[in-house]
Amino acid sequence: MTTVDRGTPAGSMMDLAGLARDLVAAMLREPAGHTSPSIYETARLVSLAPWLVGHADRVRYLLDSQGPAGGWGPPGGYALVPTLSATEALLAALRPPSTSNAAEVTRAVDRALDNLTLLLRGCGPLPDTPAIDLIVPALVDSLNEHLGHLARMSGEPRWRRPTLDLPAGMSRQRLCAVRRMVATGAPVPEKLWHALEVLPDLAPTASGVLSMAPGTVGASPAATAAWLGTPDRHDGRQAVTFLEETVRRYGGPVPCATPITVFERAWVTATLVRAGIPLTASPGLVESLTANLGSAGTPTGPGLPADADTTSVALFALTRLGVAVSPDCLFHFETGEGFCTWPGEDGFSVTTNAHVLDALGQHTGGNSEPGHRYRTTVRQLVVALQERQAAEGSWDDRWHASRFYATACCAASLAEFGPRPAVNASLASAADWVLATQRADGSWGTWEGTAEETAYAVQTLIASGQRREEVVTAIRRAHTYLGHHDGRDGLALWHDKDLYQPTVIVRAAVLAAQHRAAGWLAAVPAWAGQ
Repeated sequence: MTTVDRGTPAGSMMDLAGLARDLVAAMLREPAGHTSPSIYETARLVSLAPWLVGHADRVRYLLDSQGPAGGWGPPGGYALVPTLSATEALLAALRPPSTSNAAEVTRAVDRALDNLTLLLRGCGPLPDTPAIDLIVPALVDSLNEHLGHLARMSGEPRWRRPTLDLPAGMSRQRLCAVRRMVATGAPVPEKLWHALEVLPDLAPTASGVLSMAPGTVGASPAATAAWLGTPDRHDGRQAVTFLEETVRRYGGPVPCATPITVFERAWVTATLVRAGIPLTASPGLVESLTANLGSAGTPTGPGLPADADTTSVALFALTRLGVAVSPDCLFHFETGEGFCTWPGEDGFSVTTNAHVLDALGQHTGGNSEPGHRYRTTVRQLVVALQERQAAEGSWDDRWHASRFYATACCAASLAEFGPRPAVNASLASAADWVLATQRADGSWGTWEGTAEETAYAVQTLIASGQRREEVVTAIRRAHTYLGHHDGRDGLALWHDKDLYQPTVIVRAAVLAAQHRAAGWLAAVPAWAGQ
């Protein structure tokens, strides 16, 4: 935890810039990137790969992570996927050869099944997380199969439970369609590789699925384990090594996605340089951001399809580092509404479109034909973002659980690349919403105050361009809060198969907000906001 000296704003900014450069140096030494462990993904390894080193540690992780009410994960609909996954995994661990702590696991499963009954009946709106319409039906079916087996084999009344049903409004239609496709030998689309574990019986023979360096399938430990099937697969040695190395790095549990090299380095670099923290365009950093950048963009990691979000943030970062790179690959993702995260995406991501605006907005100068196309597209994106702003002033997005993230992304893009005064009302509305949601301790947060969300709120207020008393007071209070909370112990808020925290990205966001706040406060009168 870092506490910044409030008495010398300029010195504080230098300290923060130094911490940011240290963060980048450490990031470059860890090519896989780092995110928080995943309940969902760890549980899939318990179920699919009990042979993998660290199995007992993963079972213990699930037991120790269970909440007081018997479930896993955050409140509401976000709890469904991790709770289903953990419960299914612990049930699998009770089947022969059962785990050594079977009594403890059984008690945990009893509590989990009681919780699941309530969740499946009414957990509220389900979040728009990747593959949820495949994951939930697959896990419910597996849970029912485990319960039926245990009821038949043990004769214990505790396993004679009513059949678990899908949540209201969800069907098995897409899962059945994917199963039919894979069973007939049709190539599996690359965007499904990341969730290949929903087909554990079909995954080892799935057509077109490849293990890619460093041995991952779909940048997912669970998908990799499903593809392997068994540790002695003839072409699976590199995949087994990948799983063993991932387990070693995390001490038993595993993250939902790894490696995330481009994603982590693009977001960290873009966040810091946008805050005015100078970074060096080192060969290692530039090479990692451009290595897989082609005519269709760049993916987050190996085995994932190229996407507009990662591509646009990487392009923005490279341009800010002084690296000449064309943004034309982004037009591969253009739709009638704006830009999709990847072709065939269901829904519209405001943060993806804000990031595309960032990338294209840097190339609107000159009278060339590309420059004209960029300017036209920038104007369209500005309108698209404004049209999707909520009446209260915030934005919501499918890649993050917090409105503060989406609002910061949209506000920053509109402030830098939107025409004035056309975007002024949008920025003022966003600032009003942020001011109305600050907590008593100076923080902001969806479920509780977090340094990450406080950083986004600060960035939104500064982007608004307002210096009225309420804004100054809010930023002063937030700056004090961030001086005692660095974000490393915060909540998981980012969307994957379950929620995760990209820890280095979050740390960069907090440092960037502290740096911007220190400079901003140094430029306002000492009495303002007091």
